[in-house]
Amino acid sequence: MAKSQATFMKKQLEKNRQKKKEDKEQRKLDRQQNPTSGNLDDMMAYVNEFGEIVSTPPDNYKKPE
Repeated sequence: MAKSQATFMKKQLEKNRQKKKEDKEQRKLDRQQNPTSGNLDDMMAYVNEFGEIVSTPPDNYKKPE
């Protein structure tokens, strides 16, 4: 007699859970091996006069009068 469909689904769900767990562990290891600096200057973004986001601060700041 053939195995029931429920048994097959249980095995598939368990495989999916295991794969998800392994993927999560791999991403965790990748993050640990390639840490970011966490420096505030690296995280800063500026908006230029054209409204574009740039990583360098503006050279001359014009104060509104």
